[in-house]
Amino acid sequence: MRFDWIGWFATALFMTSYFCKDPVTLRRLQGLAALAWAAYGVVIHSWPVIVANVLVTGVALWTSLGRTAPALPTSTPPSAGPPGARATGYR
Repeated sequence: MRFDWIGWFATALFMTSYFCKDPVTLRRLQGLAALAWAAYGVVIHSWPVIVANVLVTGVALWTSLGRTAPALPTSTPPSAGPPGARATGYR
């Protein structure tokens, strides 16, 4: 019970992150909160809490540094017809 403050600290960090207007700050704060949750998981000897939050920490920090997965190729929408034609949805 003497380490419950770590869980409460992590909760406060996550709650605070919802007030962030900058996406990078939001991800970094959520990464820090997840790291606090992982530390709490270590204290309470809970592997699911540790693993889940280490993964979240990694993804949050990775994306906060501007690294994302490569974009999937997008298909081109079908032509709407000649210029000036009205799109009716019928063909």
